[in-house]
Amino acid sequence: MDDRLAGLLRYFSVSARVFHSGPLCGRIEYAAEGGYLHVLRTGQVTVRSPMHAPLTVSGPAVVFYPRAAAHVFITRDNEAVDLVCARIDLGSAGGNPLALALPPVICIGLDGLPRLGSTIDMLLLEALEPHCGHQAAIDRLSELLLIQLLRHLLDERLADTGLLAGLGDPRLAHALAAMHDAPARTWTLEALAREAGMSRARFARHFHDVVGETPLRYLAQWRVTVACTLLRKGKPVALVANEVGYGGPTALARAFRSVHGLSPREWIQRERRGETASDV
Repeated sequence: MDDRLAGLLRYFSVSARVFHSGPLCGRIEYAAEGGYLHVLRTGQVTVRSPMHAPLTVSGPAVVFYPRAAAHVFITRDNEAVDLVCARIDLGSAGGNPLALALPPVICIGLDGLPRLGSTIDMLLLEALEPHCGHQAAIDRLSELLLIQLLRHLLDERLADTGLLAGLGDPRLAHALAAMHDAPARTWTLEALAREAGMSRARFARHFHDVVGETPLRYLAQWRVTVACTLLRKGKPVALVANEVGYGGPTALARAFRSVHGLSPREWIQRERRGETASDV
């Protein structure tokens, strides 16, 4: 199968910053400041959040919030638990469709993650026995763990509809990976159907049933999402239009308006105002 993550990770990088490793006890509150990755080595916690029903988690386990979510860990009978906690960013604020498609919280016992065992062992070793280069090592290992978690979620096909289901579908994954890898290519419904190894009509129907929208509508949204990423980096509108498959600024503006209701320049101005407001 094609690399289902390569195109997404090209435009939306994975980052992690470990801010705690070791024992915790009592009630621990986490603010909605980006996503979180928690590796519970030992002990038991009750996890509460407005985003989901209460969870009881026993270590060893991973608790993964792919998007910003306030939550609380409460240890049992005030017993200490061993935790590694990292703030993570999958690009959900920038529109990464995979990050937006994931459920609000994912909790998996480490027995269910045999392929991740060596990474988790290295992370816990580095986190609990710090040496020189400690922070850089545990951050990079957390990022690797995130990518491996994403692989696991795609392989397990945890969703019935949406992008996560599409990337878990052996046929649709080829077409989605092709769009993600090469948004500038002149894609047609026929060309995408060939990537999936399906007839045009069957592909269009199956894509809509699984992903929830037409292939060309998904492509247009992906192109605009990539354009937003490039515009945030300061690339000129004309250059961005070419890089995402539009003939020029006018065509890109039409696509932008269909998704955001704004032209690219109006969107840039709004983004700058938002940055200024957040910086004040």
